[in-house]
Amino acid sequence: MLNILLQKLSTSYYAIQNDPWADDIMALWVPIAAYWTYSMLFHFLMVAEIPYFEQYRIHTAEDSSKRNRVSVKRVVSMVTFQQLIQVILGSLVLHPINSQTMASQQEQKLNVLIYYCSKLIDTFSSSPQERNRQLALTMANGLYWAIIPGIQLFIAMVIMDTHQYFLHRLFHMNRFLYKHFHSHHHRLYVPYAFGALYNHPVEGFLLDSVGATLAFELTRMTPRMSMIFFTFSTLKTVDDHCGYFLPWNPLQFLFGNNVKFHDIHHQAYGIKTNFSQPFFTFWDSLLGTEMISDSRRSKKSDFAKSN
Repeated sequence: MLNILLQKLSTSYYAIQNDPWADDIMALWVPIAAYWTYSMLFHFLMVAEIPYFEQYRIHTAEDSSKRNRVSVKRVVSMVTFQQLIQVILGSLVLHPINSQTMASQQEQKLNVLIYYCSKLIDTFSSSPQERNRQLALTMANGLYWAIIPGIQLFIAMVIMDTHQYFLHRLFHMNRFLYKHFHSHHHRLYVPYAFGALYNHPVEGFLLDSVGATLAFELTRMTPRMSMIFFTFSTLKTVDDHCGYFLPWNPLQFLFGNNVKFHDIHHQAYGIKTNFSQPFFTFWDSLLGTEMISDSRRSKKSDFAKSN
């Protein structure tokens, strides 16, 4: 088993040396580059304290220094360790494919789509055959390059959300799991961007790495699509912890599961709510664990009075 693991890792290392821009290799390193690039943007905003952005800041700098129970150095080291685990797991599930093989596979799949599109069009259209052929070609390309990847992306998002909701909720409801694993993440009462993946390594593996791998494997997406999906989910996770509720940020106004929604979960009064991450909130809505911003104020007030 160890020999197989080492062989796969050496194959991935060899592939990175030869072509770091191959889709399957980019799926390993682009999400990590995106994580730190996007995180540092928000870190700069927090340090600079630009008045325009400060009006959208959820917590003050004083809150962060007083309430958080883990050092920045510790957060950076643990996030780096988790990303190393992600690269190792990704090396095991992503299989390097040379450009000629990939081109051949794409051609085969497109030809199958063209065949079925032609059959469908011929059934309902009396137009000249050449015109139908061009229409079938257009439909097949649209299906292959846009519609099918879009469906795969959406299904992958639902799979990841489902995996993370139930496992995340379990880590809260089970005292042993919370105390020994998930409590690490909640040492950040005031979340910040590069702390998004600050977890116990076991939880990071089960919640994030396994969730992403399941979504990738079950949707059978291409290496390029997996790179897009992994990068998008990484950016979304960072954004959910960024500390700024920006009304013009598409990751925030297009998704109900955003930084404001997730910040409630990091507070003592909302810790048993808002388990959904990183995309949608439907599981919280369906299972009665959602706390919306209107009820947040009353819950916060009640919590303060009781303490």
